[in-house]
Amino acid sequence: MLTCASPNQPDSGWEERLYWVLFGTLKHQQQLPKTSLYINCRDTAMTSLRLLPLLQSLLLVQVHLSNQLEDNKIPPSLCTGHPGIPGSPGGHGSPGQPGRDGRDGRDAAPGEKGQKGDMGYPGETGVRGLTGDRGDPGEKGERGQSGECAVAPKSAFSVKLSEGLTSPITVGNVVRFDKVVLNEQGDYNAETGRFTCKVPGVYYFAVHATVYRASLQFDLMKNAHTVASYFQFYGNWPKPASLSGGSLLHLIPGDQVWVQMALSEYNGFYSSTKTDSTFTGFLVYSDWKNSAVFA
Repeated sequence: MLTCASPNQPDSGWEERLYWVLFGTLKHQQQLPKTSLYINCRDTAMTSLRLLPLLQSLLLVQVHLSNQLEDNKIPPSLCTGHPGIPGSPGGHGSPGQPGRDGRDGRDAAPGEKGQKGDMGYPGETGVRGLTGDRGDPGEKGERGQSGECAVAPKSAFSVKLSEGLTSPITVGNVVRFDKVVLNEQGDYNAETGRFTCKVPGVYYFAVHATVYRASLQFDLMKNAHTVASYFQFYGNWPKPASLSGGSLLHLIPGDQVWVQMALSEYNGFYSSTKTDSTFTGFLVYSDWKNSAVFA
């Protein structure tokens, strides 16, 4: 605010008060909301002419200071003071919020291979899995070499006495069954009445005799040893009687089997067109280990 004093109120110190107003306002601009200028004019006309340039300058200063006060800006040249006393340390602040996860580090070079650990305990047996699909047939293999022909060994014979045999048979004589029914392998000799083994194994031998006119007793022999004896009494019956027997024997090649009379008075072997006396033998199974089939 600019005020011009009355000419009736003389004031010889108005220049000093104007100076104080200008520089006091600059010094105390934070405490003075407005700047007032009191000017005593002795001569209104003279004062107007002399103060016109000064009033213009004051207006510019007033506008500039008002803008600085409104913006809370004070020229640094007017606010430079002595350094203040250091303040006391502040209290500990509250913990800050957790920071963000850092970026993944770069892959380091591979370390050295560690030592092999101890073997673990066996785990429990798992559940049996489902049966898989059937696979495709494999390729046909090459034809193998021809093997040896495997033929099962055979040995069998069957013979009987001729009809009306009248030659006497004494003790120790071999009963010669002279009529051959079957002897494909030739193991039975009709001239000697003996069977000779060629294939090792177990054989079955059977003797069937028709008993007539006398009692009958004979033995089944193996290499001059009796293996079985048979007897049939005859009591002057009008019709013949029968005597049969058999035995299993284990033979090796070279063994012989035959039928031999036991007592001279018991020689009632008989044969006719209607009844026979027979001697039969055959191989049950072989233990010939030289054969691939029976090894």
